[in-house]
Order: sequence, then C-alpha cells, then structure tokens
Amino acid sequence: MSGVTLTPTHPGSDTPAEPPPRLGRVPLRTLEWIGLGLLIAIAIVGYFVYPTWPNYDSIYSLVWGRELLDGVNLSFEAYRAPTEHPLSIFVGGILSLFGEGGDRMWTALCLASFVWLVAGVYTLAKEIFTPLVGLAAALLLCTRFDFPFYAVRGYIEPTYLALIIWAAVMEVRHPRRGLPVLGLLVLAGLLRPEAWLLSGLYWLWLLPGVTWRVRILGGVLVWTAPVIWAITDYAVTGNPLYSLTATSDLAAELGRNKGIGAVPDALYNFLIKLAKFPVVVGAAAGTAVAVVLFPTRLKMPAALFLAGVGTFAMVGLAGLSVIDRYLLVPSLVLMLMAAVAVAGWTMLEHGWVRRAWMVGAALLVVFGVAFTASRVNVNKLESELVFRGDAHVALEQVLANPDVRAGLKCGPVFVPNHKLIPDVRWDLNLPEDQVIARTDPDAPEPEKGVAIVIHGRAALFNQLLVNDLDGPETNVPPEGFERKAVSQYYAAYVRC
Repeated sequence: MSGVTLTPTHPGSDTPAEPPPRLGRVPLRTLEWIGLGLLIAIAIVGYFVYPTWPNYDSIYSLVWGRELLDGVNLSFEAYRAPTEHPLSIFVGGILSLFGEGGDRMWTALCLASFVWLVAGVYTLAKEIFTPLVGLAAALLLCTRFDFPFYAVRGYIEPTYLALIIWAAVMEVRHPRRGLPVLGLLVLAGLLRPEAWLLSGLYWLWLLPGVTWRVRILGGVLVWTAPVIWAITDYAVTGNPLYSLTATSDLAAELGRNKGIGAVPDALYNFLIKLAKFPVVVGAAAGTAVAVVLFPTRLKMPAALFLAGVGTFAMVGLAGLSVIDRYLLVPSLVLMLMAAVAVAGWTMLEHGWVRRAWMVGAALLVVFGVAFTASRVNVNKLESELVFRGDAHVALEQVLANPDVRAGLKCGPVFVPNHKLIPDVRWDLNLPEDQVIARTDPDAPEPEKGVAIVIHGRAALFNQLLVNDLDGPETNVPPEGFERKAVSQYYAAYVRC
C-alpha cells in the first residue's frame, strides 16, 4: 500500500518492529506489573466496599457441591433449577468445606478470574498487534460494565472467558501448540458447552501438522468435557442428555427459546448491549483497516468470532435460551478490533498515514466517551451493587431469627417463586423438599412451616416480578401464618 510502511519483527511478519515501549526509563514489563497491581488493588477494594454474593446459578453450584460431599443425590431436577456445570460443582464442593464463608470465597474467585481475563485480553492484543492496542482492549473490557458485573455477581462467565482467551494466547505465541491449549479448552468446556465447538475446531486445525500421538490424545481431550457432562447427568438423573433437555424445557417455560429465526436480530442487539455502539463502530473500522494492512494477524480474532457466532446460532436452532451470555466471546473480539482502530497506528512507521490514523482514533475516543457519559448512570450502577449485598444480609437476618428457626421444625420454607430457593437452601443447609416455591404447580398449599414474603421496590423487581409467569399472589402471607421477623427486603411468617 503506497505511503504505508510496516516494520516487521521477523521476515514475513506484519507485526511492527517498534522498540519495547517505555515511560521515561521504565521498561514495558514493569509498566505491565504496575497495571496488573492497580487492577488487583481495585478489585480488592471493591470486594470489601461493595460486598456481594453469588447469583442464582452459582449458589446452586455451591448447594450441589455440598450435596456431593454429603453423599446425597444432587438436586438437578429441582423446580426451575439451572443447568449444571461439572467444574462449578467441583469448585462448589471444595468451597462448601469452608461453611458459610464459601459463598463469599466464590465471589472472590470470580473477581480474580476477571482480573485474569483482563490480563489475557491485554496479552492477546499485545501478541497479535502492539502493547498499546492491548492496553486499549483491556480498558474497553473494564469499562463495558456488564463484564465486571458478571464477576461481582458470582457468574462463572469471567472464568470461562479467561480460559478461552489464555488458550488463544498460547496458540498465538506457539502455533499448533496442541495439548496445553486443548487442556484449557477442556476446563472451559466443563463450565460452558460452547467450548466444545472450539475444542473440536482446534483439534481439526492441529491434524495436518502434528504427530499421531498428539492427534489421538487431542481427540480424547476433545471428548473429555462432553463425556464428563453426560456421565454426571446420567449418574444423577438417569438421562445422559438431561442438561440439554432440561435447559430446552426451562427455556420454553420462561419464553427464552426464540428459535433460529430470532438469531439475526438477537445477534445484533446483544452485541450492541454487551460491547456498546461506539465499540461496534470502532470494531468495524479496525477490522476494515486490519484486512488491508495486516490480514495475517486476523486469524485468531476471526476464528474466535466466527466460532462464537456459530455457537449462538446452534443454540437458537436447538431451542435453548437465546440470551446475551452466549455472545461474550464475540463481544471480546469486537473490543479487540475496536482497540485496533484506537491504537493500531502504532504498527505504522511515522508519516502522514500514521498521523491521519491518530486523528481518526482520537475522534473515535471522543465519540465513545461522549456516548458513554450521556448514557451511563453511575448512581444506578452503585445502587445495583449495594442491593446485591443488602438483599443477602436482609435474607440472612430473617432466617437467623430464633422464632423462624423454631418454625423450621414445623414444616418447610415457602418462598414466592424459584429465585430464593438456592439462597435459603445454602444458608439453612436444607434438602430440596424443605424449600418450596409457591409458583410450583406441584407444590402443596402452605399449612405449617415458614413463609418468606418479599417487600421493597428493588427486591420486588429483582426477585419477584422477573417474568410474566409469576404474579404477586404468591407473595402474600399464607392464611394462619404470623409474622415473626422483618428486615429491609423480607418478612418471615411462621405457623406451627
């Protein structure tokens, strides 16, 4: 391309040959450690200033992990139970050994995973492009608030994404690295089945250039995660495909199975939601420039994006829940390519093209900052964080009341719907049949025991009015029950 000069680091490479970046006399490695230390410090401060607990799915993993250690059958078939994830249950079992503190330890692990993910995104962008592109990608990830919110709410997604990204880093550093990459993808596949497709595609990519030993062992690794998943389902339910069928049934009940026809619109809307509009615009620009100037460096981003979109389409085709979490990997790729638009000029020699790119990048940054500043409600974000912590404490307060504890001897705990089931079971160490959702069509009418009622606007919208199926009629005190405890968001009624 006339007027554009790339300085390769080695023959045949389109990576720039700039000297290691410095801040004054500070080398790049030192700057990286300072940045990582700052991110860890922010995570630690946030962990204590805004204490939060695991979400619905993750609390169930803790409950199932405790059941596993207790030697009882895992309650996969409980009313509206989430899909099981074998690695989550294993970790939940370990953390359940620490008693009531296990739930906060789970959140700490999720925050650590997010830090690991940010480091991975930076490293991947640095390896493919330049350190400044890596920094831009890491900053974009940290400021797409859905992603750190997944961590503070105890979702497994940050861990899953970190495993995928670091597998990509290993492959970029050493093409056809083989078994170590597949090892990380196996762990990812024990958290989310979308990784199965990546494992299979990567194994096929390996075949032409590796030994028969690696081919055979790689094939075994590709099947490891789905086989473990099927064995777990069969051991607990007698159906090796239970996770697939139960997830599909629950998606149908909650109205999330939109089918393959809904995939195109959902793809666009969810990517905008996760990455935000300026990032999508920047990703389009960054991709267009990269295709022209350094196309060989797009292999890994293209593979991750296409595999993620393909998995999303397969989810819709299978009748499973069409939700934004299935597009997290493609959204990370969009951030990576937007970072190219912002900082990819570092791959060019000094000249008018580089200067023009810098001006365009500055305008894109200004647009992104203005767009975000006009739409982000910091007070709302803080309120969400505070509610997550306060709601957990409020529930513990009513469950710890002596009269409520005494009422447990008279009958089960009734909750308005499924949302509070795992929290109550975890806090009180109760079996499946002792915590009953009043929305369950098979549930008995409350006669004796404890009934939890939700109050307060935040709790009502987050834990009661969450779908069109559950009405407020299950959130009234049952006849004959007397109020024994009240907290910020809950009241407990007892009848013996």
